[in-house]
Amino acid sequence: MPTHDLPDEARAIASFGVRAEDPAERPGHRPPTVPGTSTHPTDTPEPTTNVGTDRMRVIGDGFTFITAWTLRAIVVAGGLWLLWWVLDRVWFGVLPILLALIVATLLSPVVALGRRWGLHGTLATILTLLLSLGLVVGVFAALAPSITSQSREIFEQASGGVDEVREWIGGPPLNLDNAQIDEYLGTAISWLQERSSVAAGAVASGLGAVGSALVTLGLMVVLLFFFLKDGPRFLPWLRRTTGRTVGRHLTEALTRMWTTLGGFIRTQAIVSAVDAVLIGIGLLVLQVPLALTLAVLTFFGGFIPIVGAVVAGGLAVLVALVTQGFTTALWVLAIVLAVQQIEGNVLQPALQGRSMQMHPGIVLLAVAGGSTLFGIIGAFLAVPFAATFVVLLRYLSELVDLRSGDVEVQDIAFATPEGRVAGARTQHAGEDERAARATATPSEGRQPQARTGFLAWLCGRH
Repeated sequence: MPTHDLPDEARAIASFGVRAEDPAERPGHRPPTVPGTSTHPTDTPEPTTNVGTDRMRVIGDGFTFITAWTLRAIVVAGGLWLLWWVLDRVWFGVLPILLALIVATLLSPVVALGRRWGLHGTLATILTLLLSLGLVVGVFAALAPSITSQSREIFEQASGGVDEVREWIGGPPLNLDNAQIDEYLGTAISWLQERSSVAAGAVASGLGAVGSALVTLGLMVVLLFFFLKDGPRFLPWLRRTTGRTVGRHLTEALTRMWTTLGGFIRTQAIVSAVDAVLIGIGLLVLQVPLALTLAVLTFFGGFIPIVGAVVAGGLAVLVALVTQGFTTALWVLAIVLAVQQIEGNVLQPALQGRSMQMHPGIVLLAVAGGSTLFGIIGAFLAVPFAATFVVLLRYLSELVDLRSGDVEVQDIAFATPEGRVAGARTQHAGEDERAARATATPSEGRQPQARTGFLAWLCGRH
C-alpha cells in the first residue's frame, strides 16, 4: 500500500507488512462482515492532502492549549475574588498601612538626610514627624481666621449671586420666566425637606465616620513611625526569610515599586503646589474671597489626578460666580484652564518623565473604580496602586524577555544588585533550555510524554 501520504506512525506500521486477519475456519467468534466488502481489498486508498501530522491531533492540541489557559484564568479569577473578599473584611486594618506607606515615601528622604547628618534613626524619625505635623497644623491654623470671616461675606453675597444667576437663566438662550424658576426652586426645596430624615441619618453616620477616621489617623501615625525608623531593615529581613532566589526578585520588584511610588507622590506634591500657588495668586488678584483656602484645596485635590484638579477649579469658579459675578467667574475659569494646561504639558513631563506616566484613560478608569468602591480614599489610592501595579507588570515582562532570549541583562536597567543577579540567572536558565532543545535528537523529540496528574497538567507548559 502507498505510504507517501501517511503520517510517520502510519508509515512505520505499514513497513511491517501488517494485513487483515483471515476468517477463522473453526466455528465460533469471527469478525462481523459488512455487505459488499471483501476480506482482501484490492483497491488503493484514495489520496489525501493531509500528508503531515494528523489534523485532529493539531486541533486537539489547540483545544488543550485553550482549555489549559481557560482553567488557569478561572483559577486566577477565583484567587483574586478571594483576595478581594479578604481585603473587604480587613480594610479597616489595611487602610492605615497604605496611607502610612504613601506618607512614608514623602518623608523618608528627610529621615535619610537626618541619618546622614549623624542623627540616630529614632531621633531623625521623631523630628521629621514633629516638623510635618507642625507644618500641617500651622497651615490650617493660619487659614482658620480667613475662613471664619470670609464665610460670612460669602453668605451675604450669595443672595446677590443667586439673583444674577436668575437673570442669566431668564435671558437667552434659556428664556425662563420667574414663575418657572420659582416652580423649579420650590420643587428642589420640597425634595430637600422630604429627605431631611435621610440628612439627619447621614449626619449621624458622619459622626461615626469622623471617629473611625481619627482611629485610622492614629494607627497611620504609629505605623508611619515604624516604617520610617525600621524601613532600611525590611529588605534584608525579607531575603533571609524567603531565600536567595525569591528574595532577589522581591528585592528588585519592591525597590522599583517603592521608587515609583515615591517619585509619583513627590511629583504630584510639587505639581499640586505649583497649581495652588498660581491659582491662589490669580484669586488674590481678582479679590475672590477664601482665595488662600481655595489654593489649599487645589493643593490637596492635585493628589487625585485630573478629577481633583477639575473639582477644585470648579469650586473656585463657583465661589467667584456667587461673590463677584459672571465676569470674574470667567476670568477664574480662564486662570484654572491655563494652569492645568501648564501642568499637563510642561510640569509633569519635565518632573515625572515619559516612562513614569500612564495614559489618561487608565488614570480616569482607576480613579472612577477607586471612588466607586471606596469613596474619596479610593480615588486617592487608585492612581498610586495602578502605578505600582504597572511597574510590577513591567518587571515580569522583562523577566519573560530574558527567559525567551529577546533581551540580555545589559539591556535592562536594574534598580538593585540583587535584581541584576536574578536577571542573569533567568537569562542563563533560558539559554540552557534552548540548548537542550537544540541538542535533542529527532527520536527524543517524538517520545510520548508521560501521563501526569490534573494539577501538573494545569500548571505545566502549553
